[in-house]
Amino acid sequence: MSRNPAEIARVLDKAKANGVPVTLHFPGLTFESRLLLVDPKNGRIVLARSARAAADEAVLSRPRCAFHCDMAGWHIEFVAAAPRAVTYKGRKLIECRFPEILASNPRRQHERAAARPPLALRVEADAGGIMPFEARIVDLAPGGIGFLIYAENITLEPGTVLRGCRIQLPGGPAARADLEVRYSASVTLPNGRRAMRSGCRFVGPEPRVVEFVRRYLKG
Repeated sequence: MSRNPAEIARVLDKAKANGVPVTLHFPGLTFESRLLLVDPKNGRIVLARSARAAADEAVLSRPRCAFHCDMAGWHIEFVAAAPRAVTYKGRKLIECRFPEILASNPRRQHERAAARPPLALRVEADAGGIMPFEARIVDLAPGGIGFLIYAENITLEPGTVLRGCRIQLPGGPAARADLEVRYSASVTLPNGRRAMRSGCRFVGPEPRVVEFVRRYLKG
């Protein structure tokens, strides 16, 4: 995860040069575009309009946007504020402030552990914060990473810390841990419904959580 403008510009310049699609998911709607300008000196980026006017309007209606792209085996997410409509040489475009934060994660940072039985821990995410919501931990990986599934109308930017999450462990009361969001992506569930999936790092988990993760990964 980087807040360094030079590093963010380097990654985005590469995505621009490679013509990598940049996306942002809304309920029932996806914005897909490409970077046209990466300008840290003047504090801005510029994207083409998408093929769907409704998706463009959804982007322009938000104060901040968490855009996603995939490049050379890495999933990249960057947060840009204040999207606005601009026109250049008669072409309608979208300009945002230069991103404040960028997260990059290898698509397969760790091999997934096979769940026996399938893992679906109920979580009251951000129970100690200001906006609790229901979620599930559906997978775990070495390095203290959990994979969280939740409603697609919820936006979690990289760096977000979900405070005091209540995790329902098998055979006992709920345990608590903070979860730091590393990246998020839209997924399709086996029942065909869309949802969001975030890779999260456990922060300050209770000992019961640590022990459960250890036993789970041993299979």
